[in-house]
Amino acid sequence: MSSTDFESMFDFAPISLWLEDYSGLKRLFESWRRDGVVDLMEHLNAEPQRVRECMAQLRVLSVNQSTLTMLGAASQAELLSRLDSVFRDDMTASVIYELDQLWRENLCFDNQTVNYALDGRRLDVHVRVRVLPGYEASWDRVLVSLDDVTARVRADRLRLESERYARGLFDHSPVSLWVEDFSAVKGLLDDVRARGIRDFATFIKVHPEFVTRCMREIRVVDVNRETLRMFGATDKATLLENIAHIFRDEMHDSFAEQLQDLWEGKTQQQREVVNYALSGDLVNIHMQFAVLEDRLATWDLVLVSLVDITARKKAEAYLEYLGKHDVLTQLRNRTYYTEELNRLSRKGPWPVSVLAIDLNGLKPVNDEEGHAAGDALLRRVGEVLSKAVDPPGWPARTGGDEFAVVLPKTDERAAEATRERIVSMLDLNNQFYAGQSGHALKLAIGLATCEAGEQLDGALQRADRAMYEDKANYYREHDGERRNKR
Repeated sequence: MSSTDFESMFDFAPISLWLEDYSGLKRLFESWRRDGVVDLMEHLNAEPQRVRECMAQLRVLSVNQSTLTMLGAASQAELLSRLDSVFRDDMTASVIYELDQLWRENLCFDNQTVNYALDGRRLDVHVRVRVLPGYEASWDRVLVSLDDVTARVRADRLRLESERYARGLFDHSPVSLWVEDFSAVKGLLDDVRARGIRDFATFIKVHPEFVTRCMREIRVVDVNRETLRMFGATDKATLLENIAHIFRDEMHDSFAEQLQDLWEGKTQQQREVVNYALSGDLVNIHMQFAVLEDRLATWDLVLVSLVDITARKKAEAYLEYLGKHDVLTQLRNRTYYTEELNRLSRKGPWPVSVLAIDLNGLKPVNDEEGHAAGDALLRRVGEVLSKAVDPPGWPARTGGDEFAVVLPKTDERAAEATRERIVSMLDLNNQFYAGQSGHALKLAIGLATCEAGEQLDGALQRADRAMYEDKANYYREHDGERRNKR
């Protein structure tokens, strides 16, 4: 190849090429070695100006047209006169690395660094340095190539920033997030389908161990900080070692439902489930499950979000409780009483017995000592009835001083035994409170039983009449005291 051909290849190469003379640098290195320098990095770091001294020894012999284009120079003369604008600022560390490579006699190496175009543009460049063959002893012919990788570096930087941003959102999300691998679960479902199973619901009822196996095949890839807090784990390792303590008991049934949905192709799901913290506390969860769209063929990337709804569940349970209970006595309220009587009148079970109960003497206590004293008596009635009545029977406060005990599947004899327990419990309650309020509880009680085929309303009326007779007897025995029923 002629020298003319070589010059043409150099000038028109599509990559920036520099032909340089490093002989001055080699002589400087030799003088430092004679002075006893062994570690060049330590030597340069001790006196930063030594880096500039090294750079001053490098002489550019020629650059090609791609170099002028990349750096925005009109000519080689302009470029060489402004090299201090090209090699500056944040390239010091990479220069020291390149000098150290030459110090170690590595005469062919590459590196990534930063240069600047003459118009001030920052360029990320991939540098390749090679001492040309035949010049190893003098270093007076070195070929340097610069590849502009700015676009790639910027794309990588944006990707890393995006990953950091996504990671930050994941780690600091106020919702528990799990990244899971369901590929093994998909394999198990595909195997069942390949065996000709079509009725998956029946299959998992007959083979509940299949659900357990699928649960064990789920691989947790990652969890965020809120997950650790929610389940009381100090770190991810602790959480993952105790997965079996978190997903247990009720979770088997809800996971069976989840598998059924997956079998039917529902790769996005949401449901309420129960998990457990590592402390053993129950955690009510609203779960959202989604196989990522680009992983629908494998299910190897699934995002699961868990929201702790325990407080909401407790509030709902309390509201439900309030809807069915009397706040003062903690017994069932009139709404529950009415609804259950309607249900019993339609379905039984028979016989149904009813005790109609009224608190004697409440009005004088309210009038003379105030409603707080009267409320105390009502609470005591609640204590007596709740302790004396066993399931399936239940007591209720149906009005101001009116109560009832409903006894499904209870004949008259068993109902009478319940009435006797109430009287006995009433005596014990009066003994307990004897020195505290000065008021003894006195209850008027009427009993009636409704057999199958009879009207329950008739039994309620009979119980009421019996209760009023008992109340009348009470007042006759107490010097003719009269009480207007409210």
